Amino acid sequence: MDGNQEGRHQIGSARRLVVKVGSSSLTTPKGMIDVDRVDALVDVLAARRRAGTQLVLVSSGAIAAGLGPLGLRARPRDLATQQAAASVGQGVLVARYTSSFARYGLRVGQVLLTADDMMRRSQHRNARRTLAKLLELGIVPVVNENDTVATDEIRFGDNDRLAALVAHLTHADGMVLLSDVDALYDGDPRRAGASRIAEVRGPEDLEGVELGTSGRVGTGGMITKVEAARIATGAGVPVVLTAAAHAAQALAGADVGTYFHPGGRHPGTRLLWLAYATTGRGRLHLDEGAVEAVVARRMSLLPAGVVKVEGDFAEGDPVDLCGPAGVPVARGLVNYDAAEIPELLGRSTRELASTLGPEYERELIHRDDIVILEPART
Repeated sequence: MDGNQEGRHQIGSARRLVVKVGSSSLTTPKGMIDVDRVDALVDVLAARRRAGTQLVLVSSGAIAAGLGPLGLRARPRDLATQQAAASVGQGVLVARYTSSFARYGLRVGQVLLTADDMMRRSQHRNARRTLAKLLELGIVPVVNENDTVATDEIRFGDNDRLAALVAHLTHADGMVLLSDVDALYDGDPRRAGASRIAEVRGPEDLEGVELGTSGRVGTGGMITKVEAARIATGAGVPVVLTAAAHAAQALAGADVGTYFHPGGRHPGTRLLWLAYATTGRGRLHLDEGAVEAVVARRMSLLPAGVVKVEGDFAEGDPVDLCGPAGVPVARGLVNYDAAEIPELLGRSTRELASTLGPEYERELIHRDDIVILEPART
């Protein structure tokens, strides 16, 4: 058995899988929810679930499902109308899944997540516990971003990335990304001569590959799917990318789509969320010594090493830590409001405690709340 076949066997024998389906795989050419497509997907998932595999379904389609009831002909561009469509459509979508899974005696549970929720310790733990309990009870969680309250400033942006983070959060054995494209190709699959990439072992396998966009109704494209695969495999989760029409074969471990081999790193779940599910709400500019301490020695960030603060953020918000050249090198959850920090810059915690009080004898960001950003993310 070669590496490709052996890797795909992990998907076929997985005890827990995350399956993500995009809007374009669930909708009609006019962008409305297609009942037949939903039922066809559920037929495949229900068969795997009844065979003993725990499934988490990350499903797009809430905004698309709300277009018809609101009389909209296309996906709205403004955030407020998107949120209104999601509010109406989320109920429609979950009702459709509830009815479809009920044909097999299976129940679903809706889980709506936001990036803002997931970067907080308490909400993060609650999400993990909720998903674990649903799976323990035999429920199929249907996960989506909570578009009704998410903002442009801080959101997952697409459910591919959300699925990768959920796969890590739930300790899944594999992830299957279903879209309207049957695999990753080395060029535009609509053009002659493009070849399917059967497996990806690392970034070198994607050198020179043109990653276009796809999807009529959704927000994701091939770029976001490859990024999601990189997040998941970096956390040790194998990934298959293929079309929804090939869902049965993909879940069975057949040679369809593109298989992404898992890597060896297993970062903490919170750090994965911090790196990929958040956006810095401000910036702290560090001197060279502070960059060395934070990045190379993985130490906490102290006020003495910060030379400038930018942005309007509150305690507990994610902020980017930038080196002398202004390039973000890390991200962390800050312990102070933005307005408090200028008075602290360049001063030791001991000095701050003696002049401002003992509550100031603490780091700006604790090392446990800092993730180092890869160069590709800068």
